[in-house]
Amino acid sequence: MKSFKKIPKVIILLGPPGAGKGTQAELLAGKLRLFHLETSKILEEKFREKKRGYVIIEGKKYSFSKEKKIWEEGKLCSPPFVTYLVIEKIKELKERDLNLVLSGSPRTLYEAERVVPVLEDLYGKENMVCFLIEIPPQVTIFRNSRRRICELMRHPILYSRETQKLKKCPLDGSRLIRRGKLDKPETIKVRLIEYKERTLPVIAYLKERKITIKKINGTPPPAVVFESILKKIQ
Repeated sequence: MKSFKKIPKVIILLGPPGAGKGTQAELLAGKLRLFHLETSKILEEKFREKKRGYVIIEGKKYSFSKEKKIWEEGKLCSPPFVTYLVIEKIKELKERDLNLVLSGSPRTLYEAERVVPVLEDLYGKENMVCFLIEIPPQVTIFRNSRRRICELMRHPILYSRETQKLKKCPLDGSRLIRRGKLDKPETIKVRLIEYKERTLPVIAYLKERKITIKKINGTPPPAVVFESILKKIQ
């Protein structure tokens, strides 16, 4: 492993849809031996496991089927519902003594106000850093409308001349699929509005709590973005 003075115990990756948060999180997880905690995967798994049923949070009932419908429309699921699942997962991973890289979480101010204090308590504020990966809206729409993932492990396959004709994942051999409604241009535009109105305020909250925030240009190829992040970690 490349020598680093200090590897963060918690890395938070934020940015608009298509910024490459999941890709960078996977690279960081492999390089720095972190567990990639991906909110979208937590939601996908729960929606596959529980097509019916509900959870009660702060005295209110949240239906899995209703939350799935919200998610498929490109909107953010109810913050208490997401927060409950994320905190549950963080505590489980800490018990396993795993350090984390979070991609796209916390997504709302509600979630940040509850998840960040838990991370600070379990891992220490001084061991946390946030990278804000920035890309313009047109790049978001281009990337997401062409994105595919593999059916088995949900690896994202970036669109390029080399990958556009691929039918199977080069990593696990499973079929490449699109994420249905989630990556349609009209849904992506909704997701961009949701990001601006509900996720960007999280940055101000992190600053208030003195969490280190570093901006990254997310438009170059993933390898270049990854090197930029590693340089800012050193």
